[in-house]
Formats: sequence, structure tokens, C-alpha cells
Amino acid sequence: MRVFVIAGEPSGDRLGAALMRGLRRTALETVTFEGIGGERMIEEGLDSLFPMDEISIMGILEILREYRSLKARIRETARAVIAARPDVLVTIDLPEFCLRVAELVKAESEIRVVHYVAPTVWAWRPKRAQKMAAHVDQVLALLPFEPPYMEAAGMRCDFVGHPVVTDPQASHAEMAAFRLTHGLGEAPLCLVLPGSRRSEVARLAPVFGEAVARLHAARPDLRFVVPAAQSVAGAVQEAVQDWPGAPIVLDPRDPERLDMVTAKRAAFGAADVALAASGTVSLELAAAATPMVIAYDMNWLSRQIIGRMLRTDTVTLVSLVSETRVVPEFIGKACKPGPIAEAVLNVLDAPEAQSRAMTETMDRLGLGGPPPGERAARAVLDGLGMAHR
Repeated sequence: MRVFVIAGEPSGDRLGAALMRGLRRTALETVTFEGIGGERMIEEGLDSLFPMDEISIMGILEILREYRSLKARIRETARAVIAARPDVLVTIDLPEFCLRVAELVKAESEIRVVHYVAPTVWAWRPKRAQKMAAHVDQVLALLPFEPPYMEAAGMRCDFVGHPVVTDPQASHAEMAAFRLTHGLGEAPLCLVLPGSRRSEVARLAPVFGEAVARLHAARPDLRFVVPAAQSVAGAVQEAVQDWPGAPIVLDPRDPERLDMVTAKRAAFGAADVALAASGTVSLELAAAATPMVIAYDMNWLSRQIIGRMLRTDTVTLVSLVSETRVVPEFIGKACKPGPIAEAVLNVLDAPEAQSRAMTETMDRLGLGGPPPGERAARAVLDGLGMAHR
């Protein structure tokens, strides 16, 4: 069995690696892989066609600036797929790139196309489902409410679970060790998570910093921890240097901190509240049972376009999956330090309000069931009509 798989972001790389492992475990024949991926997929044996980060571009203005180089990579990738003649092409998220590749491949072949991560048609641009149905045969959905949207457009859609349910959570010993290492004692702890992309950090860090200043003034005992993604660690360090309260930055570049994964896990588990950018981090927080406040803003053009297209009253995944609205969120023009700080204080005082929603979210995402990578592998094999273990 030959599989061509494309991922363009760290989250997609993680999904791709789990799918590759799942296919090896469940397929009844040998599976070989070609495509584009990052470190995790490369560790699983993928020889990436080119570095994944060349296509990891988000935002309308950012895509327009890189349009020519992206278009060239799209053509190059489509030619590679057609030349490889795989049994299936699996494209993972990053629709601006992946679905254009799928369109070119379908125009010149009968290769089956599976797209992993359903587009957010429930939130905005619902016609994307009908458009992608012309060149996508099957969709693998991370969220349980997504299949009907895809099926209505004529595609097979399988809910395969979200990878957050397989994340190990911090032990009490790890949390205690984290507090001891950083001299936190029994102080209340607030996580601050301003995003994992440079554009997000540049836009959100000033707002979050002012919110932190207000929180520090209201609760001098409150301590702040800022876990930084590798790609933005420098920007985060620079952004927080003037914040009050001596925030602790978890910098993955620090040679003295060898196990940053454990440190981040312990921070998530030990925190009493979190202020986070919108995105899948809300699910990571729910898995750690850490109540949260969500805030996000975009550049002016993106805010105007997306604001007019938005079809839901929330963008927080915990709220959507649990069908509740207990997580405070401040999106677009509402992303202001004063209201954000007030909401963080309210959540800190009454954290139990979010407990049920977080538990329900994890249950609905597949906690305790088969690993999502194996569920995804079986769905791919079922779509091909191939038997599996």
C-alpha cells in the first residue's frame, strides 16, 4: 500500500505521524509513505519533499505576500503525487495549500483523496464544503458535530477523535516539583498563552501584558507562567520582559531545561486559570482541567472579512463541543485588557463553573476510546475497501 501524505503545520505533523503509525498497525499489508511533513512524520520514516515550514503560512495578508512561492509549491506537490500514483492522498488541514493540491491531482487522476481535519464550515464560509466535494472523497473529522456538514455536501466523513485525548497529563508529583523548582509555593497560578505564531504574539502580547498588569495590581499574590512555542520563544521573551509580577517563561531553547514537555504539562496541570489565544489550546487546557479565558484579535482586514462571515456565536472549541457558553471569550474588537482581566479574576474566584463543560468536552472527543490515529487509519482503509486488523 502506498500513501502520499501532506502536512504543513506542527499540529498536522502530529496527526500525520499518528496516522502513519496507525496504518502500519492496522493494515494487512506493508505501507510505504511519501509526502511533506515535519519532525514527527520524518521520525516515522517520511522523506519530506521539502521543508514543511515553507507552506505553513496563515492569514489573508500573509498568504497574499507569499502567493507566488506557494503556487509553485502547490504545482510541484501535485506533480509529485501524480507521479507517485499512491493508493490514497491524505491531505492534513492547511486547506489553502492542501485543497489546491487535491484539485490539481483530481483533474489529472483518479487517486482517492482523504482530507484530515474538516474545514470550519460551521463557523464561516459554509460553501467550502460543496467546493471541496468536487475533489475530496472522504473527510476525517476531529470534532463530533462535523460529519453532517460534510455528508450534506456529498463526501464520506468519519469522526475519528481528537489527538488531545491521548496527551498524558501531569501527575501530582510533577506539579509539586514544578512549583518547587520555580519557587511558587501555594501561590495562585495563571498561565498566559499568547499564541504559537509570530503574528499572534505580536498582536496579542501587548494586550495580554496590559491585562497581566491589571491582574498583578488586583492580586499581587498571583504568579504568571508563559509557556512559549519553539517558533516564537524569542518573541515571547522580548514581549514579557516589561510585564509585572516576574512572569516565568518556559523557553524550549533553554539548554538547562531538558524536558520542556514535562514542564509545560506540569504548568498546565498546576495552573488555577489560563488566559489563552483562541485555538486548540483550549482543548489542551480542558484536558488538564484548567479553567480559561479566551482572547484573540486579527489584523484589520482579516477582522472585517471574517467578522462578516462568522456563523457562530463562539469560536472556543470547548464551548462548541460541550454545547455550553461558560468560557469567557474576547474576540476582535472585544479583545481589550480591562474586560479580559476582570474575566480572569472572575474565573479564578469561581473555577467550578467550567468543570462540567471541560469534562463533557473530553468525553465527546473520545477520551478512553481507541487512539485517534488508529481510528483515522481504519477509516482510510475502510474508504479504500481494504481489510484491516
